[in-house]
Amino acid sequence: MLIGRKVTVLGAGVAGLTVARALALRGAEVTVLEQAEAIREVGAGLQISPNGARVLRALGLGAAFEAAGPRSEAVELLDGETGGRVARLDLARLRPDAEYRFLHRARLIELLAEGAREAGVQIRLLQQIETVEIGDHKPRLTTAQGAEIEADLLIGADGLHSKVRQALNGAVAPFFTHQVAWRALIPCDDAAPKVAQVFMGAGRHLVSYPLGRGLRNIVAVEERRRWVEESWTLRDDPLTLRAAFEEFCPTVQGWLAQVEEPALWGLFRHPVAAAWHGPGAAILGDAAHPTLPFLAQGAVMAMEDAWMLAEALATHDADDEAFAAYQAARAPRCAAIVEAANRNARNYHLSGVTRAVGHLGLRAISRLAPAQLLGRFDWVYGYDVTHGGAQA
Repeated sequence: MLIGRKVTVLGAGVAGLTVARALALRGAEVTVLEQAEAIREVGAGLQISPNGARVLRALGLGAAFEAAGPRSEAVELLDGETGGRVARLDLARLRPDAEYRFLHRARLIELLAEGAREAGVQIRLLQQIETVEIGDHKPRLTTAQGAEIEADLLIGADGLHSKVRQALNGAVAPFFTHQVAWRALIPCDDAAPKVAQVFMGAGRHLVSYPLGRGLRNIVAVEERRRWVEESWTLRDDPLTLRAAFEEFCPTVQGWLAQVEEPALWGLFRHPVAAAWHGPGAAILGDAAHPTLPFLAQGAVMAMEDAWMLAEALATHDADDEAFAAYQAARAPRCAAIVEAANRNARNYHLSGVTRAVGHLGLRAISRLAPAQLLGRFDWVYGYDVTHGGAQA
């Protein structure tokens, strides 16, 4: 039960702020510990699919979500070299009631932080946590300054390099996929079509979509042998990015010519955590199931987790029962989404005969049975965690 429960959430990202509001609305007294000196986000664009939109609306944040970014009309798969269309998923026509939106990650963080504070959540900044201890005692946190914090109930929303996950599972080395990604924002006319475009090439692809407010998001991925750090803060020379896509079509060339300082990060596979909970503690989001960015579900899975975890804690008398129900409900779905994202990475980078045959098949399905093509992912986007996982 949550009325009056004191809950400590580690991390003020998408997962942490969503779960904080979800818990506070159910009566918990929530404190979020964030290592940064301000609530901000260094990322770029996000696609929020209907399964994430349902969580935001159920949390009373629908109006803020609508104002944060434009509604997506379609997804296009294109040949990177020629720019020719391979397939089009017309969301506005085939799924008129489904809410897909593009928005800057910073705007999502802003609306979640405001929503958390509105619900009574306390957000404490400059809280660098060095160690987490979980055992036959209340969870214990030690800060970089040596202060000790004892949590009645600890929620680890501390991302890829989660201290809470490590306390529950031990250290596990991630696997470098030999893929790197660049992120960039460039100017964009707000009248541009609200379409996510995926330009596919041999061993590389580029995704772009408008974010509203004069910005376009670009994520470009290349297969390479050289190791690159898994970090959101690395920067790269724009000439390196342009050289990687020099054989792509004029549309891509024009966008990349405007990039001044792209961010660069290595893409790693992390196993889905074996244990999502322990005495007095649980993890969610990237701390539990990091994913590659090829299905646009990282932030959305975190929001689904947040709803399910808060609901489980509110409806079970014992924390261990709530945590077990939460992991049982979430782990199979998240593992399936992570694997689907892995497959998308391979499909985008086909070459030679395999690529020609694959594109021919996609063109045929897109022309003759577009609803069938879109329906391949109904199990992802049609899911409604706010109604027990029912298909919308």
